[in-house]
Amino acid sequence: MAHATPGPKARPLSPHLQIWRWGPAMAVSILHRITGNGLAVVGIPMLLWWVSAVAGGPDAYAKFAGWVWADCSNLVWFGGLEFILGALVRIALKIALVGLSWAFFTHLASGIRHFVLDIGAGFELEKNAFWSVVTPILAILLTAAFWAALLLR
Repeated sequence: MAHATPGPKARPLSPHLQIWRWGPAMAVSILHRITGNGLAVVGIPMLLWWVSAVAGGPDAYAKFAGWVWADCSNLVWFGGLEFILGALVRIALKIALVGLSWAFFTHLASGIRHFVLDIGAGFELEKNAFWSVVTPILAILLTAAFWAALLLR
């Protein structure tokens, strides 16, 4: 008598984001991934622009600094579309630099948190929730301190 072979068993589906209850640890983990991608997509081109400007000599660096560090109070808002667009690009570059520094400090703090978890510490619910809340706050404070030190020197 031939035995019927059973069909493939239905495998359980993994829960997805709509089922999980959001918590600080999940938010910090997702923020870690987002900031890592942002640093790769925006940060690396900015870093390469800066390094090539340094390597290109004083004229190349002056052009880079003119775009990135231009004083917003001296921007020209009249005289044609190219001046307005240039001013908007310079403002966007400043916002991008602040955003990149925030992303760096967020990714760094979250990476240190992940490292501590990888060595087996901090898995207790209260400690994990505490450091999940402290991580973004620490990143904001480090970003503010970085820009204060940079601009007030």
